[in-house]
Amino acid sequence: MTVTSGQQPGYEERLQAFTGRELRAPTPAQDPVNQPMIRHWAEAMGDTNPVYTDAEAARATGRESVVAPASMVQAWTMRGYAATVAPPEGGASGFDELVALLDEGGYSSVVATDSEFTFLRELAPGDHIAVRETVESVSAEKRTGLGTGRFVTTLKTYADGQGETVATQRWRTLRFRPAPEKAPAAAAAPRPRPAVNRDNAFFFEGAAQHRLLIQRCASCSLLRHPSGPCCPSCGSLEWDTVEAAGHGHVYSFVVNHHPRHPAFESPYLVAVVELTEGTRLITNLTGVAPGDVTIGMAVVLDWLDADPDLTLPVFRPAPTEAP
Repeated sequence: MTVTSGQQPGYEERLQAFTGRELRAPTPAQDPVNQPMIRHWAEAMGDTNPVYTDAEAARATGRESVVAPASMVQAWTMRGYAATVAPPEGGASGFDELVALLDEGGYSSVVATDSEFTFLRELAPGDHIAVRETVESVSAEKRTGLGTGRFVTTLKTYADGQGETVATQRWRTLRFRPAPEKAPAAAAAPRPRPAVNRDNAFFFEGAAQHRLLIQRCASCSLLRHPSGPCCPSCGSLEWDTVEAAGHGHVYSFVVNHHPRHPAFESPYLVAVVELTEGTRLITNLTGVAPGDVTIGMAVVLDWLDADPDLTLPVFRPAPTEAP
């Protein structure tokens, strides 16, 4: 028997035993299909089809009432954050057992690869659906750009209160073992150049002098960033600049691991920083580990002199005051 490094004998048989197994027994949605959520969904998606919100328009098309957008079917059965973190009743679920077995094999990372929906009928307010999920297949070990892993395909079956199937979803994820970090190149690649134009040239010229400049409307004094030719408040084309004090807080942030670029150190810690002046800008954080960043963290301006022709503003945690 061939055993992948780090896996116990019999691992493949235990993994393949999940084929055909039920991961989630039929689980009713927390709420029946309802008009308020249909309205919210249509508004968020910008879908103006009147059959979703206007009963008269729906009846004019031969429907008995408004209907839900087909793509909402999964939303009705999503458990929500609280249910996701709560321990399952009666011990670990089939899904939890599968994930634990994949973790045992080193496949600790996951990325969705594709989702294939089949819709059998429209849902209307009052329908109370349930979802059941089974494993269709677990692939042999594959080499991918993200790392070595296995494609896990499950089938979700959505049924109404009478047990009739209304939709199916074939859901495939890649569970993979992260590829080892590559050794850094002997010489860093040049940082990509920003797109400089007449509207934002002042920003990069100021950065070259270690000055963080914000565009200001010369008519109504509104500060704006990103810069542009016209004030969004009063429409004036006249503007000047003010220099920011360099203090702010983390409004939001994300830690990006892919795609890698030779000019940057991975992972990339990217934040939206709200300045004390009120404008926000997208920037990198420095001098802090990704796990230590928090929303609202006070930060101060720093400068990245990437090369003789490029200087960019970055931010680092503000020094804590001594007690």
